[in-house]
Amino acid sequence: MGGRGHQLIPRIREVPGVKITTLCDVDQAFLDRESGPFKDRGEAVATHTDLRRVLDDKTIDAVVIALPNHWHALATVWACQAGKDVYVEKPFSYNLWEGRQMVAAARKYGRMVQLGTQSRSSTLLRQAFDYLRSGQVGAIRYAHAVIYRARDGIGTVSAPTPVPATVDYDLWCGPTPKGPLMRRQLHYEWHWFWATGNGEMGNNGVHDIDICRWALGQNQPAPRAISIGGRLGFNDCGETANTHIALFDYHPAPIICEIRNLRGAPGADAMGKFKNRNKGVIIECEGGYFAGDASGGAVFDNQDKKIKDMPDDGSYKTLETTHLANFVAAVRSRKAGDLAAEALQGHCSTACCHMANVSHRIGKQSPPEAIRATIQASRELSDAFDRCREYLRENGVDLGATPATLGPWVTFDPKQERFVRDFADAANKLSRRQCRKPYVVPDLA
Repeated sequence: MGGRGHQLIPRIREVPGVKITTLCDVDQAFLDRESGPFKDRGEAVATHTDLRRVLDDKTIDAVVIALPNHWHALATVWACQAGKDVYVEKPFSYNLWEGRQMVAAARKYGRMVQLGTQSRSSTLLRQAFDYLRSGQVGAIRYAHAVIYRARDGIGTVSAPTPVPATVDYDLWCGPTPKGPLMRRQLHYEWHWFWATGNGEMGNNGVHDIDICRWALGQNQPAPRAISIGGRLGFNDCGETANTHIALFDYHPAPIICEIRNLRGAPGADAMGKFKNRNKGVIIECEGGYFAGDASGGAVFDNQDKKIKDMPDDGSYKTLETTHLANFVAAVRSRKAGDLAAEALQGHCSTACCHMANVSHRIGKQSPPEAIRATIQASRELSDAFDRCREYLRENGVDLGATPATLGPWVTFDPKQERFVRDFADAANKLSRRQCRKPYVVPDLA
């Protein structure tokens, strides 16, 4: 209820025929805050700090999971086992193995499971991709996910920070080790630590990677991926990359994801632009490209001249409600094919994020010349790195003095759901964890 749950409550209330009966959060302060408006309206709403009490309630048909990433799999599997349908926020899973168990749970228990990548419900993007597939601008060559979003460092601590008295910390930790809180804030900052989050790649990268994969018509994780990145310029206690480039080697058209969080210089354009955009996707074709997102876009020729405008028709403002309504419609129809972002789709897009993070985590800091030499076979990846290097330089980071981490190519077998070939052992070790009892994700796949 502290972040995404708070945002979703009013959107859920907009879906016809849906009633919110129960709120749940391990932080009593958030429960009190969110239940207040219900009481003011005279609407009865139950509150729980333990999600297992919610799942015990036979009158509840479906749950919306907006928990920290390390809880996504177990909450989803438990909900499926309890006969509840699930709308789970992005990223779908905390790691690759758990994502597979979530898909297996949806299948085994016959539940509707939708990922909260709301752009999948965009009619604008569907029309844009239909246009690209018509061949009017040639075959698709590359897809780019662009996430230039300024953030601040989270500082450092020299001793454990007290957990808020309103929080059940054992439940908050759940499957992850229950250690001291070694950051200033419990909430939200968990995104930037490997024990609980997946960095910006899993936080916002998954949205645009999912859109790119949709545009390409790819329905499985990438066959292999490589990563360049680091936590640069923040000098804080965070662990995940705040600058990250990944290539997902789909054939015949790969995906490149570019993440930038550092803004050390003033001005709106300090983070740079690609094809005149600092967010969204660019789908490059032989004769031009689409640049945009669910809020609108356009098709340009190779000289950057606009050849087709695709503005928002007003549906972007209601996209979250539309996506939730799509979920509810599938709950009623009992047809998983009605879901815009069904569990398997969520797993495939999130798996790409995991592949990028795994490559990064087993990589080594390398001088820029060595990185450039390694990636020179890919003109697009080399261009992304050169542009990123210049952006960092303008924001006070010299990769010669503070090297980025070059991750190796990691190869994924979608049938085995495991990494294979070089670096497979190290990659697979990062793809499953030892859950803390009793919060153990069951093996269903």
